Formats: sequence, structure tokens, C-alpha cells
Amino acid sequence: MKDSTAQELRSGRLVPVVIIEDAAMAVDLADALLDAGLRVIEITFRTAAAAAAISRIASQRSRMLVGAGTLLSPANIQRAVDAGARFGLAPGLNQRTVEAAAAAGLDFIPGVATASEVELALENDFKRLKVFPAEAVGGVALLKAWEGPYGHTGVQFLPTGGIHAGNVRDYFALQSVAAVGGSWFVDKKLIAAGDWPAINRLTREALAWSHSGGLLDTEIK
Repeated sequence: MKDSTAQELRSGRLVPVVIIEDAAMAVDLADALLDAGLRVIEITFRTAAAAAAISRIASQRSRMLVGAGTLLSPANIQRAVDAGARFGLAPGLNQRTVEAAAAAGLDFIPGVATASEVELALENDFKRLKVFPAEAVGGVALLKAWEGPYGHTGVQFLPTGGIHAGNVRDYFALQSVAAVGGSWFVDKKLIAAGDWPAINRLTREALAWSHSGGLLDTEIK
């Protein structure tokens, strides 16, 4: 992973998982996050507006590190790269998607849910792994258990799925967590309503928790 990408993930330890239906709202959303102090955003490929939203943010707000999420195929990878995404994430570990990301030069974070998948990812030289759906597959307890056999490898996790204001601080406290992905502070209803003050406030709150959780000096190898 490029140093700039790793630094942004490490500095905020928070990745907003965004589902956006109207690309015209993308820049305003980015501004609300930037004003709160967050310079990373993940636009998921779950809507028809995703690529256009990425393109608008990438071209108009260069300070924002824009990632593309839910990349399930080589075609998704190419669309994300063409739109200007600087990193990509997937819920699983699909070899064709992994190879397409490598060929395109896209920083890529595949998803894992089992120990076998962690080991497969490590075999493919991935040291940053999305854990999805985090809460459903064991959450904090699972990640703590993985620190035993995998901690010495330098692997770092980005859990997402079922994480919210009530449990996020438990994730921030884990040594193996590089950053946490969540949507509670960028809820699609808030985006659709254009409620930028609420998104700004919730983001500031989440960032404060990420800092108080410590481990900001954790290196992402």
C-alpha cells in the first residue's frame, strides 16, 4: 500500500462507508467530512451513482482520499480506477478481483471472515484486511483471538459491518485494528436529506473516540 494511503488510514482510523443515490450530493458530503477533520471516504458500488460520486470528489476535492467499496469483479475495479478511486475494498477475497486490482495499480483491501481466509490473504502478501461482516462473524472477540496466531505477521484489520456508536470504541482499542469502517455517521438518510451539520457532528464525535482509543502510532506494515 502506498505510504500516503496508509498514512491517511492511520491518522483518522475511521472510514465512512457511503451509500449514495445522487452523485450531485457527493462534494457536499466530502466537505462535511473534511470540515470535521476526516480526509478518507469509501463510496460503495451499491448504487448507480457510485462511479460518478467518486469522480466528482476526486476531481473537485483533491485533499480527500477517495476509495471504492464493494468491488466484486474486475469490471468494478476498472470502473473505480476510471472514476479516480485511489484505493479499493471488497467484502471477500476473490482472486480475479485481486489480480485485476494489482494489474490496475489500485491499492486494494480484500475482505476476510475466517482464519483460513486470513492465511490465504497473507499468502498473497496482503497485510491490511477488511473483516466483514465484523459483528456477525465474531466482532471484537474474533479479532482479539486472531491477535494470538497472526499478530506477529504485522497484519492489520479494517472491520466493518454492524459497527455503530455503541460498540466502535471497543474496536478502536484493539492493537490489530488499523481503522474502522462504519455508516452510522454517514447514514444514507442523512445524505439524502442533505443534513451536513448532523454528519459533521457525528463524524467529529467518532473521530474523538478514535483518538481517545489510542494506538494512533500503530504502524501499518
